[in-house]
Amino acid sequence: MTIRSLGARRAALLAGSVAMVGLLAGCGSGDDTANAPRTGSGTTTPSAGTSGAPSGVPTDAVSNSLTPSAPESPAGGTRCHTSELSASVGRNNPGAGQENFPVVLTNESSRTCTLYGYPGTAFVDASGKQLGPDPKRSSAEPETVKLAPGQSAWAGLSFANPEVSGAGTATPAALVVTPPDEEDPLKVAWKSGEVPVSGNESSVRLIPFSPGTGA
Repeated sequence: MTIRSLGARRAALLAGSVAMVGLLAGCGSGDDTANAPRTGSGTTTPSAGTSGAPSGVPTDAVSNSLTPSAPESPAGGTRCHTSELSASVGRNNPGAGQENFPVVLTNESSRTCTLYGYPGTAFVDASGKQLGPDPKRSSAEPETVKLAPGQSAWAGLSFANPEVSGAGTATPAALVVTPPDEEDPLKVAWKSGEVPVSGNESSVRLIPFSPGTGA
């Protein structure tokens, strides 16, 4: 398949998700305290009152990775764990006033594992404070993606171009990405400029994981 056709497929999927009615809100609590910067880093010990989020990680980046009604795993489980994955953000594929990015997870382990559902995501500043509202999920039906060693899966992340929407903006230092049903996050440096953080058109939208890199 050519790069052009793969890019067109990604753009079509992302555009379709934005147009869907009845987007499902992420599982974040909506409590402003969930977005406050947390002290400490480099530990997975839950802080009191953080709903199990590792210290220093926005609660939303963890809670919106939890996938309701995920298929039951075989004995021993096949789910990909954070320690087995690397994260990256692919090239923007803009269209119809939208900025569309693939959030890519790659299996770095020696075993085959699976992803199902949505990543937890949060834009953060240099201090680790979340920027903008909680992401919203599309109503697209998730699929189980099997990743052999070295293989990747991508989830679509899109938002309205702030120059078009007039939303308030900020420039994140990083995108925090939590694999489905995991609590430990991965952090990816954000190099794509301003994102919407306030106003009626500030929502970030997600579509579930599909095989490949979304390129």
